[in-house]
Amino acid sequence: MPRLKQPLCRTLPVIGELAHASPPHHLAVVSLSEKQRRLVDDFAAIDDAQERLTVVVDRAKKLPPLAAVERTDAHRVRGCVSLVHLVGEVRDGRCYFRCDADSPLVRGLVALLCDFFNGATPEAIAATDADPLEAIGLLQNLSPTRRNGLASTRAAIRAFARANLVDSEATKP
Repeated sequence: MPRLKQPLCRTLPVIGELAHASPPHHLAVVSLSEKQRRLVDDFAAIDDAQERLTVVVDRAKKLPPLAAVERTDAHRVRGCVSLVHLVGEVRDGRCYFRCDADSPLVRGLVALLCDFFNGATPEAIAATDADPLEAIGLLQNLSPTRRNGLASTRAAIRAFARANLVDSEATKP
């Protein structure tokens, strides 16, 4: 079990939670930069990089897998050695993502990316270069192929946001 300096309470407990329901209206919307700062603070409570990865993998185990109808070629993330599926949707002007992967480690890392970007507007996602996995030091111990696959996942999330940004601008009067 990971040794914690302090309890993880803000960001980590909600991996995948926002993908299934819109946040309650009484909660303030948090910017991606603030979300990343909180994530860094939460992961600072875990000294060892391997223990950080263990926490990410364990939390992703609690997520339901994507339905078979969602595990299609249209939702596959290209550039990943592992089989990764990413499903995005826009509700109330905000993006929400769900994912699945054949590797438990990749599933955990991709779920963390999804959780990080969940609830953000297409504009915010398209405009950011935030890399939460780099910010919390998870990329440094991964192979180059894993890092490339995760970069492909971030690119797919941004592409989804840009596509929906274009759609939302096209419908403005």
